[in-house]
Amino acid sequence: MNPQAEELNKIIQEKSSVVYELLSERGKEIFFPKKGILGQTAEAKGTKINATIGAAIEDDGSPMRLEAIASKINLDPSRVFPYAPSFGRPDIRAKWKSMIYEKNPSLAKVELSLPVVTNALTHGISMAGYMFLNKGDEVIVPDLFWGNYNLTLANAYGAKLVKFNLFKNGAFDLESFEAKINEGGVGKKVLILNFPNNPSGYTPKEKEQDAIVEIVKAAAEKGNKIVTITDDAYFGLGYEKGIAKESIFTPLCQLHENVVAVKVDGATKEDYVWGFRVGFVTYGTKGGDAELYSALESKTAGAIRGNISNAANISQSLLFEAFSSPEYTDQKEAKYDIMKKRYDAVKKALSNEKYKEFFTAIPFNSGYFMCVKLEEGLQGDPIRKILIEKYGIGLIALGNVLRVAYSAVAADDVEEMFEGIYKACKDFSA
Repeated sequence: MNPQAEELNKIIQEKSSVVYELLSERGKEIFFPKKGILGQTAEAKGTKINATIGAAIEDDGSPMRLEAIASKINLDPSRVFPYAPSFGRPDIRAKWKSMIYEKNPSLAKVELSLPVVTNALTHGISMAGYMFLNKGDEVIVPDLFWGNYNLTLANAYGAKLVKFNLFKNGAFDLESFEAKINEGGVGKKVLILNFPNNPSGYTPKEKEQDAIVEIVKAAAEKGNKIVTITDDAYFGLGYEKGIAKESIFTPLCQLHENVVAVKVDGATKEDYVWGFRVGFVTYGTKGGDAELYSALESKTAGAIRGNISNAANISQSLLFEAFSSPEYTDQKEAKYDIMKKRYDAVKKALSNEKYKEFFTAIPFNSGYFMCVKLEEGLQGDPIRKILIEKYGIGLIALGNVLRVAYSAVAADDVEEMFEGIYKACKDFSA
């Protein structure tokens, strides 16, 4: 094992034996190289003639660039063209951390790591897998989950996704979740909590979230060592009263010494910048301090360096400018209002009792999506094709469930969309 990895492991072991035990073999072996090329480059910073970094520099010392590109970008070239650090730009890391506290006021005075910048949330989930999953490890997920977990965790790291039932009687199935987390005796447990959930568009109510956290706490008190990965891709897009306003990461990161909370989030959906590819990984555990978190940040940055080198500089710089703009909050509220209007249109359309002949809505209250479950005898994929060919409507079929991304549908078109689903079901039945 590289001595730099051993040095980080020693710090983690001294600060939290639980965190060290939960690290995967990859997680234990990874490190961010402070020596070699990166170390020598850092030492040479500020020299009159610097021939260390693998980038081209203009004669005036600014980044070399093509005017055909630079003329389209209203940012200082130094914030666009050079490499960003593997950890992410320091300014956006600090800003995002402050925003986590603003969005989750119950985190006041709770020490967290600095967020490490990833290439959006898919890469963030992958880096969480890199840090904590060995081949054969089980990852607890709901029976309705984002299909990309299969590629990022199962295919890439050899983990096994095991499911609990998400809904029972129109609410979060706490019994199924509790049974699954306690299945197989005491040991290492890894779970993904994705709220608002993709594909269902459901966020637990406050009492449900409290109950989920209590179940995790009880499992930790039994001696289970638990990694909770909170996929907060759609955070902040809640449309009903009574649902949890703060990320479930908030209570989990201060819950118990046997619980390591990993927050994966980003601007992709929250700020409508899907192509920017900027996400974050943030760590929290009860009793965690700056030294422990610094070691975890270094390991994560090492995994990123060995994987993609670093996330795009221009995207991070543009987002920092946006977050610092006095107009940011008002503009974001305006987009939220559009999303809420579409959500309300879906609710109104589904109040039509005739639709129950062929489908019923799965519980939803937030995010980008909602799903309808087809009645017995109906088949999702053939109906999906009828919708495309006859009605000009595109949906996603997940077995006998149809996922509707109403985030992409104008409120005025929602009624037509559900009428189309109804007619396509009728066509299939005929």
